[in-house]
Amino acid sequence: MDDVVRQAMAKWPNVPHCFGWLKLDARGHWRMRDERAQHLDLPGDKIAHPALLGFINRNYTHDEEGRWYFQNGPQRVYVDLELTPHIVRTDPVAGFITQTGVTLEAVSQAWLTREGQLVLASSAIVAALDDRDAAAVLATLTVAGRPASDEEIMEWLEGSDKVALVFSQGGNELPLQRISADKLAGQFGFVTHPRATA
Repeated sequence: MDDVVRQAMAKWPNVPHCFGWLKLDARGHWRMRDERAQHLDLPGDKIAHPALLGFINRNYTHDEEGRWYFQNGPQRVYVDLELTPHIVRTDPVAGFITQTGVTLEAVSQAWLTREGQLVLASSAIVAALDDRDAAAVLATLTVAGRPASDEEIMEWLEGSDKVALVFSQGGNELPLQRISADKLAGQFGFVTHPRATA
């Protein structure tokens, strides 16, 4: 967290929190949602300013209730999550990098939703894969030590237990688990649409 943010929090400790104005979409884009976007349930405008993106990324964290937020000076700006608190992209050197620029290391578990969304977990991060990288990553799945065919992946997605898909990263082979997209928040303890508590 930036020092200027810590100083502002100490100077103004009772600034009301903000809800509904910031969203993280399923491709890792931060989106600003004005009252119209909120009312009509629109995605909002993609934030493109490099300095603002850096500031959000450095000051992104969560509270004890699993509500993710960006600490904007003394104010918490809570984030609506389209999918998970982090979204990863593939990187030829680092492997997987989150939207905040953190390398996802030591992936310990992997899930695939019925919709084909890959979700990875390390000790501290749960992240969905940006769908633009899905085809390349799904092509690396294996069955019994050989590349999984498209038919086997589709069969697995439809609920068959005839094949056991395996996700590999950094020499680790992880059995792929099934999960429903609507169960992600409950499984991993985050809130997709944080709102003020009474």
